[in-house]
Amino acid sequence: MEENEDMSTTMDAAPARPASARQRLIEAATELFYGEGIHSVGVDRIIETAGVTRATMYKQFAGKEGLVLAYLEGEDRGLRDLFAVAASASDDPDVLLELVVEGISADIRDRHTRGCPFVNAAAEYPDGGPVRALIADHREWFRSTLEQLAAGAGLREPAEVAASLVLLRDAALVGGYLDGQDRVAPAFARTARGVIAGARA
Repeated sequence: MEENEDMSTTMDAAPARPASARQRLIEAATELFYGEGIHSVGVDRIIETAGVTRATMYKQFAGKEGLVLAYLEGEDRGLRDLFAVAASASDDPDVLLELVVEGISADIRDRHTRGCPFVNAAAEYPDGGPVRALIADHREWFRSTLEQLAAGAGLREPAEVAASLVLLRDAALVGGYLDGQDRVAPAFARTARGVIAGARA
């Protein structure tokens, strides 16, 4: 028994594997693109921040657009994970809606403090192309997921509820950047709950 405990302790204390070159590039791109804007950050800056060679960068990604797509895919995955965590916590639709409201409020306050990464990216890519297609897919998933939750909770006009919540989140992310997260996050939660309450049958 002691031997097993020693082995467990040793395994727990083992150092974490270093991030791969691809992961370091994505992490650097995410930090720089979100913090400073996509077009203002060059590939050389990302390569330097990630600590990789140019050859490694182009082995992992065909070019800067590939990094932009990977950055936005990571942001998409983060929001999907928020919904997955909520779903794992409860199967009650009303509880799920409240968890989503709380999760978005926390995101506005703690993580996305410079606006919505998708809205920001869309402003830098006003025309079509892979980046705008990814943004459109993300927003359609977000809207349809909220609609499903609203329908599951028995709310009237679930599509309208979803559209309102998407609009509120967009506005809150911009407002949090301009007016401060501590002011805007509670306002988002209060207004979102009002929309949900007003749609109850």
